[in-house]
Amino acid sequence: MLLNRKRRRAVIAGVVTVATAALGLGLSTQFASAQTTLRGAADGLNKDIGVAVSYNLLQNNAQYRNLVATEFNSLTAENAMKWDATEPSDGNYTFTQADAIVDFAEDNGQSVHGHTFVWHQQTPSWVQNLSGTALQTAMIEHINTVANRYEGRVASWDVVNEVVSDSNGAMRDSFWLRGLGEGYITTAFQTARAADPNADLYINDYSIEGDNAKSDRIYTIAQGLVNQGLLDGVGFQAHLILGQVPGDMEANLQRFVDLGLKVRITELDVRIQTPADAGELQQQANDYRRVAEICAELADCSGVTVWGVRDGDSWVPGVFPGYGAPLLFNDDLSKKPAYNAVLEALGGGGSGEPTTTPVTTSPPPTGSGCTATLSVQSPWNTGATYSGTVRANQNLTGWTVTWTWPGSERISNAWSLQGNLTGATVTGSNASYNGTVASGQTTTFGFNITKANGSTASVPTVTCTPA
Repeated sequence: MLLNRKRRRAVIAGVVTVATAALGLGLSTQFASAQTTLRGAADGLNKDIGVAVSYNLLQNNAQYRNLVATEFNSLTAENAMKWDATEPSDGNYTFTQADAIVDFAEDNGQSVHGHTFVWHQQTPSWVQNLSGTALQTAMIEHINTVANRYEGRVASWDVVNEVVSDSNGAMRDSFWLRGLGEGYITTAFQTARAADPNADLYINDYSIEGDNAKSDRIYTIAQGLVNQGLLDGVGFQAHLILGQVPGDMEANLQRFVDLGLKVRITELDVRIQTPADAGELQQQANDYRRVAEICAELADCSGVTVWGVRDGDSWVPGVFPGYGAPLLFNDDLSKKPAYNAVLEALGGGGSGEPTTTPVTTSPPPTGSGCTATLSVQSPWNTGATYSGTVRANQNLTGWTVTWTWPGSERISNAWSLQGNLTGATVTGSNASYNGTVASGQTTTFGFNITKANGSTASVPTVTCTPA
């Protein structure tokens, strides 16, 4: 039976013995409180903080194993559940590694996010050489076999992975597309839904964190799957380059939430040109913090999974020569600045809520068609992140907010808001997806500012006008 969050919290409250029988190993672990571990902080928010794990390291490295059990409440098999690992030849399945990871998760009160059924890489050549009915039959049989084996033990699955190309939002020219046409995506989800009706089903891809042609295509695919009742969530891999968290990431995730979907950061890492200096490691920490804050602030973000534990085991240097140091832990498993940033973003060291200290103006009178407030979420020396809320006092089809900064504050980038934003007087309107608001309901927007070094981030009074 799948361990739910209530069960996982009960596990955290005491001492857990990691009886990893499938690995032939035993370990006694004391889980720390929400104030000191990623796991405790994430459970306080009812979200996942996950990690991609290596079977070999779980088997052979006790320090790695202990850290995985202590710091994370969700596991993804980095490779052990992919097709080449589970069915290397037609009909010959091997689940030794995948079973061991699922057993480890259950022994430690962790959920499992399954990765992945259908992908154009790490799929055996015997599958790639098929076409037509034979290819579709192989796909269906593979999904059924793997999903049936872990039914009730795996909480969610990446059903299809990386189906859109990197250029202009076209479909990826994979052997799947050439052999079956775009319909293979629907067939994969139909099969997974029937095989494990209680698991959440995700479509997963990279470079879709911002609003671009690729994420637009994923959005279109998602709409079609939602209309058929086949899709529960979208996975955003977030293999990021230092300093390049998209400014519109939160707004982009929100538009998928508005489809009724969950969103999940599934494979987070932030790569740096090596060797990394202290300033770059701090920028990396800021990037991790921003992504974790976005998920913490979105009710329908199910969690964040970091793609690996320690820098030396990451896939990054092998694929991007000259880049590395992308994860939360050094090779000796000591914590990097990015670890502390994620912990703080999830509420570590405090009450279990995100480490934001909203300073909100008194609401304007409620007699107008809409009202709006601003709050400071994350201030720093030369800037701050703000959250804005628009409340509808009548049914709205659009809205405009206006305010004037009293000092040097200026918006540097914004999400879910557009218009004349960069001057002392701000006039911003809704984006295409957050203008319709029913009476009594709210919608949100956000932005970052620059300000004088060390000055207080002010909170001006906002005027809201229906469109």
